[in-house]
Amino acid sequence: MKFNKLLTIILLIVTTMSSSVMAKNKKVTLMLDWFVNPNHGPIVIAQLRGYFKAQGLDIDIQQPEDPSMPAKLVAEGKVDLAVSYQPSLIMDVAAGLPLIRTATLIATPLNALTVLDNSHIKGLTDLKGKKIGISVVGNEQAALGPMLMSHNVQLTDVEIVNVGMNLTTSLASGEVDAIWGGFRNFEATHLALEGIQTKSFFPEEHGVPVYDELILIANAKNYDKHVVIAFNNALEQAANYIVNHQDESWKEFVTYSPDTLNNELNKRAWNDTLTRFSLRPAATDMQRYNHYAQFMVEHNIIDAVPNVRDYVPILLR
Repeated sequence: MKFNKLLTIILLIVTTMSSSVMAKNKKVTLMLDWFVNPNHGPIVIAQLRGYFKAQGLDIDIQQPEDPSMPAKLVAEGKVDLAVSYQPSLIMDVAAGLPLIRTATLIATPLNALTVLDNSHIKGLTDLKGKKIGISVVGNEQAALGPMLMSHNVQLTDVEIVNVGMNLTTSLASGEVDAIWGGFRNFEATHLALEGIQTKSFFPEEHGVPVYDELILIANAKNYDKHVVIAFNNALEQAANYIVNHQDESWKEFVTYSPDTLNNELNKRAWNDTLTRFSLRPAATDMQRYNHYAQFMVEHNIIDAVPNVRDYVPILLR
């Protein structure tokens, strides 16, 4: 009897402790910019290895049905965090959306303007009168427009077609002559595996300042500073784990969704992305954001340079 009572007491204590730990884990909704892929490596690894939970967070990772929606949902307070892009954030802030940058996921440009290698498009000037497929409406103004202008081509000289998530299929089928919004570590590889060779033009090589490709954003009015700091701690731990254990982390990454992730395309993309993950996600380079905003004003994309400290806050530990 004494043993049974002792066992009951132990189980009660364990249950109480477990409930207490669970109670401390704050539910946070995170919407990605796209379906899960190697670009989201640190997020997925932090989830799988329990780094978020160790920081007291219960992260609900969601995928958007429309890649143009995550930032709007954050601004409306419908999700807590979202993966977005530096140029898009500056445009959204300039338009009055209450958003802030909380972390950097990919610290280098990935976006590219991609055409079929066997097409008649040998340079950007050849795009006059052509169709360019995009995935996020409005995003093309921030970099594609200035990129074309550096070769005397205006956005009005091309036809912009919203193809959503069908970037590669729209290019391969001939629906469009080029795509913008495809990443150099993914879409070109995807087409190459299908036997389709492509050629890409990189914005930073055609008059566009270097920028952070993927960032995390939150609502400027109601974000939880402690949640953001905890999230960034887990993200940093995951990014450093990935670069220290590249093969092991790949094997762990694909367990998140084996049917969709464990394939040659994602394996190649994983290897191509390793050097691009931000190892200090919380670190901020305000000059980079301010410089890009000034670039946007010069190209009449936004009317005025927003105060960088308003949307890139310094979040101390």
